[in-house]
Amino acid sequence: MTQAELKEQMKAAMKAKDSVRLTVVRGLLSAMTNEAVAKGKGPDGVLNDDEVLTVITRASKQRKDSIAQFEAGGRPELAVAEKEELIIIETMLPAQLSQDEIVAAATAKAAEMGITDKTKANQLMGALMKDLKGRADGTLVKAIVDGMFA
Repeated sequence: MTQAELKEQMKAAMKAKDSVRLTVVRGLLSAMTNEAVAKGKGPDGVLNDDEVLTVITRASKQRKDSIAQFEAGGRPELAVAEKEELIIIETMLPAQLSQDEIVAAATAKAAEMGITDKTKANQLMGALMKDLKGRADGTLVKAIVDGMFA
């Protein structure tokens, strides 16, 4: 997903009068502008694919946190809108790896790095997250890495 593709999605959402998708795409484009400014590229700066992925992943995490907070606070009607937005955002993310695929990647990476005990689990976690960027949830990867040395 690139910024140009997002702008095209915004046009399509306007034409289709899809207000939820339009709101999500506008929010993402705004977050990307903020990210570009923060990185010193200026408001018209273009983010690379990794930076775009980071912004979209962050938006996904924010929606998940909001859903959890709304449901914990007894406000399920507010969680519904967040869930709708999350569904749209998840279509923009790369396909997520299954737990078995993550276990295989973690095992291979541990063997490659020569890690056999929990003392270097953080190094393994860092290397894995770099390799699996955007394709695996960090919480699940951490649980798998912790489970390897338990």
